[in-house]
Amino acid sequence: MSLDPVFVAEMAQADYLAPVPARYEQEFTEGVNEASVDSSTRQDQLVAAPFWANTQLLWYRKSVAKEAGLDMSNPVTWDQVIAAAQKSDRLLGAQGIRAESLTVWVNALVESGGGHIVENPDVERPEDVKLGLDSEAGKKAAEVVGTIGKEGLAGPTFSNLDENNTMLGFQGDDGGFMVNWPFVYAAMKKGAEEGTLDKSVLDDVGWALYPRVDADRASAPPFGGIELGVGAFGEHQAESFEAVKCIRSKDNQIEYFLTDGNAPSLLAAFDDSRIREELPAAATIKQSLAMAKARPTTPYYNEVTGGVQKTWHPPQDVSPDSTPADAANYIYEVLRGERLL
Repeated sequence: MSLDPVFVAEMAQADYLAPVPARYEQEFTEGVNEASVDSSTRQDQLVAAPFWANTQLLWYRKSVAKEAGLDMSNPVTWDQVIAAAQKSDRLLGAQGIRAESLTVWVNALVESGGGHIVENPDVERPEDVKLGLDSEAGKKAAEVVGTIGKEGLAGPTFSNLDENNTMLGFQGDDGGFMVNWPFVYAAMKKGAEEGTLDKSVLDDVGWALYPRVDADRASAPPFGGIELGVGAFGEHQAESFEAVKCIRSKDNQIEYFLTDGNAPSLLAAFDDSRIREELPAAATIKQSLAMAKARPTTPYYNEVTGGVQKTWHPPQDVSPDSTPADAANYIYEVLRGERLL
């Protein structure tokens, strides 16, 4: 079965996943990006096989960055990108919709600030969960989200923007900057080839590592992807793990990247000449994956993400003075059974 990384811990906690047999552990983890391995592991036991990985980059219009005087050859901060969007009067796209993509953004901001939404994801009892939202890192994250929302930098539909609509705004006349997954380049390239997007727009697109929260701390880009698991109650587990081995082969991961734009978890796959030719952002994606941090690998992820989405939305109402604490209190109440999502 294919699994979003955030649900691996929940499935393992419920004993729905068959642990990976020892004979496959090295093959499934050697040369694989760290976040993929971490997301496939529960309490030091490999319970899934990393398949493809995903991360977000900062995409920008070269002409806009140049006009704003933003040097993209060096790491940039959220404050710098915000200032550049304001100076150029162009959109700064992010996913503000009340959905999982909002939690992806908040988690990346908190991790980039040196914090964690969940401090102890390995605990088994909900009452033992310790949150790190009400912290300096949480407040910095809220400042970024709230500023973009209040200043209208992502446009009037920010509170409903998902990944695809963020891309559409970026490639429009007001496009300037956006954080988004690598699929956007493949989509824009296809649009240019089919004539639905002016090729000059594609030629104007640049990419860089995810923005930093603090100038002196490397960013922690979002991590996503798919892991492959085998059901604990299946009658053909041995055959299933052999199928997993085949599916996640280097050649298959390369092909999936080329056809769907989803990056491989196997780092050696990035060295394929076809990837370097077809996907010019591949080297930056590989670098980003090495820095990426997963969302909390807790069996109570549903409660955590539900609470974040409830309290950090709409973005224009997010405040560093109240939102992190409100979010923590809300999630604690849900975990204690005192409140419903």
